[in-house]
Amino acid sequence: MIIKRILVVFTISILLLSTVTVVAASPKVEKDEVVYTTLQPNGAQQEMYVVNSFEVDETSDITDYGNYTMVKNLTDLSEMKKSDDEISFTASEDTFYYQGNLEGKPLPWEFDISYQLDGEKVTPEDMVGKDGHLKIEIETSINEDVNPIFVENYLLQIALTVDAEKYQEIVAEEGTIANAGKNKQITFTVMPDQEKNLVMEADVTDFELEAIEITGIPSSMSIESPDVDEMTEDFQSLTDATEEIDNGVGELKNGITDLNSGMNELKNGSNEYKNGIVELNNGSSDLINGSASINEALSSINTSLDQEMSMGDFSELQEGLAQVADGLREIEKGLTNLNDNYTKAYQTLDESMNDIPAYDITEEDIKNISGKLEEEQDREVVQKLAETFKASQQAKGTYDAAKEAFAAVSPTLKEVSGSQIEMAKSLETMASEIATASEEMNIQESMAELQEGLSSLSTNYQSFHGGLVEYTNGVGELSQAYQDFHQGVVGISDGTSELENGASELHEGTSELADSTSDLPDQMQEEIDEMINEYDKSDFDAESFVSDKNENVQSVQFVIKTEAITKQEQEEEEEEIQEEKGFWDKLLDLFR
Repeated sequence: MIIKRILVVFTISILLLSTVTVVAASPKVEKDEVVYTTLQPNGAQQEMYVVNSFEVDETSDITDYGNYTMVKNLTDLSEMKKSDDEISFTASEDTFYYQGNLEGKPLPWEFDISYQLDGEKVTPEDMVGKDGHLKIEIETSINEDVNPIFVENYLLQIALTVDAEKYQEIVAEEGTIANAGKNKQITFTVMPDQEKNLVMEADVTDFELEAIEITGIPSSMSIESPDVDEMTEDFQSLTDATEEIDNGVGELKNGITDLNSGMNELKNGSNEYKNGIVELNNGSSDLINGSASINEALSSINTSLDQEMSMGDFSELQEGLAQVADGLREIEKGLTNLNDNYTKAYQTLDESMNDIPAYDITEEDIKNISGKLEEEQDREVVQKLAETFKASQQAKGTYDAAKEAFAAVSPTLKEVSGSQIEMAKSLETMASEIATASEEMNIQESMAELQEGLSSLSTNYQSFHGGLVEYTNGVGELSQAYQDFHQGVVGISDGTSELENGASELHEGTSELADSTSDLPDQMQEEIDEMINEYDKSDFDAESFVSDKNENVQSVQFVIKTEAITKQEQEEEEEEIQEEKGFWDKLLDLFR
């Protein structure tokens, strides 16, 4: 019974084990490639071979791919099999190396290296041992026929090592110069997806040059986004300041527009006033001549009264007084007309002057606005604005100072006009009384009163005539002076018109500046992100340079060297040439 149970359990165990599939873990294989290339001194490609390394965690049979002309085991003496582009071998635990030679496979980059000595282009071989000013140009370009993944993700480091005793005054604008023992090392860096023209210059004696070393490695460094909060705040302050400038210039433009509008009205009003004062001045001579005639007539009448008069004389006197009265009334009409024209012109001038805005803009305000503007042309516009504003305020101040004199003209004209009416009435009254006296034959009784009245009238009119002469002289001076003042007003008006145009252009410029800088912090962040994305290759996955069939490639590097330019190599080349002589050449050398 016990044996039967044991058999049952054993049978069940076998059945269970038969249902379990054992999965063996595949060996881990990781590959690296280092591409070694030699160039001629001028950059032309020569030999190329690749050292392939494999990291394995246990002995494994590996198949690799590449169009090699020859392969060589660099790790042990085990056999490697090659069939077309397929290479098979067994790699023991740890690292396995083998070399594969390539022929005719181009690099992802092309190099053109040229040499100048004292400004003349020469071949490297012809420069050995010579002195002069050396210039080496290394031009890198992208080879479009090769997988672009390398130029897009790899940076190049180009190093020249020179003897510090032979190379003096070294200049390499895009390179760094460092001491390396008794040598100097000049290093250039070419970022991914870029083409460069690199230049090194120096004063050289006994020219020789070691191999130029070029390394191509993935730009796999991770670039963290910098903390730009403080910088962003500064840019935001700049944006806010630019907007304030735009608003300030906008207000300035509106103020200048108001100023220009007021100056145009002032110019129009000033022109009307000028025409009125000129008309008034032109009428002064007629006014003076008429007044002089009246003055002479009154003097003549007054003189005539001292003599005996007949009835005919009284009739002539009555008629003369009536004519003088009519003349005075005509003068009064002319004065009234002049006063009306002057009043209209003065009111227009006064309104225009009062329309000039009296903004409280200080020199410091102008300096603050000018200091925030970058363009010299904009600062000149602001300076013109300030000068024009100052001139308009001076004109307004001059007018305010002379306002009393302007205002006094109209009342004076009214007063003079009223005096003319009163005198005319007095003369008309005299003429009437003379007529009455003549009719009543009461001449003797009225003669004394008439003579006394005319004498007083003549004396008063002489004083009036003298004041009228002084008044018209003042009008003439005012007319002459106002011509200059009006020209100044016209000049200011023209200046404010030009200024308004300049302020409009200035405001357009500041508005455009404000618009372009309104999102400056965001633009800056976008530029930083774009630049980081351009150079951050931390997500780069390596691909085989040799064959796209290769997998698990961890890294690919390029080690590129030019041939050294030395006297020793030149001698070896000459010896090689000599060794290549034929039998007859060697035979002839025996007799030379």
